[in-house]
Amino acid sequence: MVAAYAAEAKAAMSAEAAKRIAESVDPEEEERLKATSLLTVLHSEQMVPALLSRLGDVRAALDGHGGGIAVSSVAWADDGTEALDLVLDLTGACLSCGAAPGTLEGVKNDLEDDPEVMRVRFDKALLDTFDDLGREFILVHGKVEFV
Repeated sequence: MVAAYAAEAKAAMSAEAAKRIAESVDPEEEERLKATSLLTVLHSEQMVPALLSRLGDVRAALDGHGGGIAVSSVAWADDGTEALDLVLDLTGACLSCGAAPGTLEGVKNDLEDDPEVMRVRFDKALLDTFDDLGREFILVHGKVEFV
């Protein structure tokens, strides 16, 4: 019963997230960006929009709360593949938000689902935007790495 309720709630949240994302983006541009190789937009103005186009439900939280992501650094994966090792930062209202641990984890998971992204980590400077309790919480419970 609990699993059925959880699945129903997740489906409803995903539907609402998709609706909110659709209200704030140009669907044709989103599809173009999603189909564009990240390797072709490295260090260009299209890099962040291409990354955002690959986000799932967490995109609704970013867009809806006036936040975003920034690329702090990008390198080739050290395993010899043509995949990226990204270090990201949050921008706008997402800084120091109480939901940031979940946002960071959602961004990481969604981007690491892309075959062109080997790893996503976050800029350690982001930790300075949290108070002591928030910083401790994200370091202990956040399933992300800071560098």
